[in-house]
Amino acid sequence: MMPCYQLDDGLWFPPVERAEDYGLLAVGGDLSAERLLLAYSLGIFPWFNPDEPILWWSPDPRCVIFPTRLHVSRSLRRFMAKQLYRISFNENFSAVISLCRQLRAGIDGSGTWISPEMEAAYSNLHQLGFAHSVECWDGDQLVGGLYGVCIGRCFFGESMFSLSSNASKVVLVHLLEHLHQQGFELLDCQQATDHLISMGAEEVSRARFNDYLIKGEVPPSGPLVSRF
Repeated sequence: MMPCYQLDDGLWFPPVERAEDYGLLAVGGDLSAERLLLAYSLGIFPWFNPDEPILWWSPDPRCVIFPTRLHVSRSLRRFMAKQLYRISFNENFSAVISLCRQLRAGIDGSGTWISPEMEAAYSNLHQLGFAHSVECWDGDQLVGGLYGVCIGRCFFGESMFSLSSNASKVVLVHLLEHLHQQGFELLDCQQATDHLISMGAEEVSRARFNDYLIKGEVPPSGPLVSRF
């Protein structure tokens, strides 16, 4: 088992190869835009419960979807052909992240990692042009959505929600089609689920994942840009 590193006020992370077997790399630090962008550029993301210190992760393997390998079932294609929903990008980021938090929080509000601190941090990234949302609308009602961080040609998915049939799947399809059109390398899904696997997600090693970050122009040197 590798040691877990304690971060201080300095802007740094230990090498991702030093993460523990289950992916935990470091504890502490803050959720400033500078630290979050450095983390994502290194293939690291924060995930912790509200009553815990900030935990930083770099799992091995990593779940990703390559836009060119998206799988859309025939039933989903038939559903999308009905054009029941309207899809938008960055139309209401605050509502998307708020609903992602509310729908996971439970009655006492403790069932989600999207604490008010996390919500504020990613909203700040959105204002800076690095965090983006995709919305699914049924008329004037927001029925599905997702948000994540974009650096270079890699999109790091954070969370999604669905209030209506197939809404999250439709959002994911539109996001991946957009990423494909823009020449993105991958969509990072962090951890595999049956839902993601059914749509073409696959697991890659940490080393291969970081190679894709470099191909997507996400090394930590030089200015970071969002090409969403």
